[in-house]
Amino acid sequence: MHTETPVEEKTKKQVKTKRKKTGFFGSLNTDLAIDLGTTNTLIYALGQGVVLNEPTIVALDSKGNTIAFGHEAQLMHEKTHKKIRTVRPLKGGVIADFEIAEKMMREMIRKVMDRKWFSSIKRLFITVPNGITAVERMAVRDSAENAGAKEVFLVEETVAAAVGLGLDVKEPVGNMVVDIGGGTTEIAIISLSGIVYSQSIRIGGEQMNEEIVSYVRRKYNLLISERAAEKIKHEIGSAVPAENEKETLTKGRNLVSGVPKTLTITPRDVREAISETVNACLDAVTKSLENTPPELGADILDRGIMLTGGGALLKGIDRLISEAIDLPVHIADNPLTTVVEGAGEILDKHEEYQSVLI
Repeated sequence: MHTETPVEEKTKKQVKTKRKKTGFFGSLNTDLAIDLGTTNTLIYALGQGVVLNEPTIVALDSKGNTIAFGHEAQLMHEKTHKKIRTVRPLKGGVIADFEIAEKMMREMIRKVMDRKWFSSIKRLFITVPNGITAVERMAVRDSAENAGAKEVFLVEETVAAAVGLGLDVKEPVGNMVVDIGGGTTEIAIISLSGIVYSQSIRIGGEQMNEEIVSYVRRKYNLLISERAAEKIKHEIGSAVPAENEKETLTKGRNLVSGVPKTLTITPRDVREAISETVNACLDAVTKSLENTPPELGADILDRGIMLTGGGALLKGIDRLISEAIDLPVHIADNPLTTVVEGAGEILDKHEEYQSVLI
C-alpha cells in the first residue's frame, strides 16, 4: 500500500485550494485585464488567458436600454430603424459616452463570468492611450468601478504591448513600440520601466475606413458603408505595391441615379485613399526617433521597431516604415491580442510591475 509523502500531501492540498478558489464564490471575485479599444474590447482573466474579444459597440432601444453588444450589435450596425440605434462609446481611444461605456463593460464582464449576476471584480487592469488626459483617466476609472471593480489600475497601451511582445521593460535598454489601433496610433520609447518619449496621434484603422468611404464617393460617386470599407481594407488594403495584386467588388448606392450598384475596387485605389493616415503614422515614427536620446537610439538600431495593433496587419506597412527610416521593423506574432496579453502579464505579476502602472 502506497503511503503519501509530505510533498505529495502538500501538492494535493494546493490542488484542492486552487479548485476552491475557482469554484462558485471564486468566480464572483476574480482579477481581469481589459484592453478597452475604439474598435474592439478584449478581456484577459487571470489563469485563463484571453476570454473575450468583441467589437466595442452597443445596440440600444428607443428608451436607452441595452439590447445587444459586441458581435451581435455589430451585425445590427448600419441596418437599424428608428427604434434601435448602435453606439460606439469610445472615440479616438477614449470614452466618449460615459454611461454607455459603463453598460458595455458591465455586460462584457457578466459574459466572461458566465453569470447573469455577479458580486464584483477584485482587481481590474485597464489599458489607456499614452496621451490620455487626467479627466479621461478619471472617466475610465469611474466606468470600471461602476461596472463592479473593487480596485482599478491603469497601464499605458504601449507598455502593455511591450510586455506582451516579451520585451523586458525593466532593463536599461531602449525599446520602441508602435501600436496602430482603431482610434489611435501610440508610439513609445521605453526603458527602465518608464516611457522616455511618447506620442499619441488620434488616427488609426477607423480613420482609414472613413478615407476609403470618402475616396469611393469622390472618385466613383458611390456611397458605401463603413462595413464595406473595412472589408475592402482587409481584403486588398496595402501600404506598398505588391506582385499579383487582386481586385475586389463592393456594393453601394450610386449618388447620381440613386440605385444600388456594384463597383470594382483596386489595391491602388485603397493605397491612394489611406495614404494620408499611413503618412501621418510614418511622420509620427520619424518624429519619435528624432526625440530619442542617442544611447537609446543605438539600442533601437540593434533591436528594431516593434509593430503591433490591428494596423500592423495592413500588408506592407512594416516594409514601408523600414525603407523610409532605414531601420528593421518587426510585426508582433499576434498584433490584435498583444496589448491585452501584456496587461494580463502585468496583472499576473503586478508586484513586479508596480513601477509601470499609472
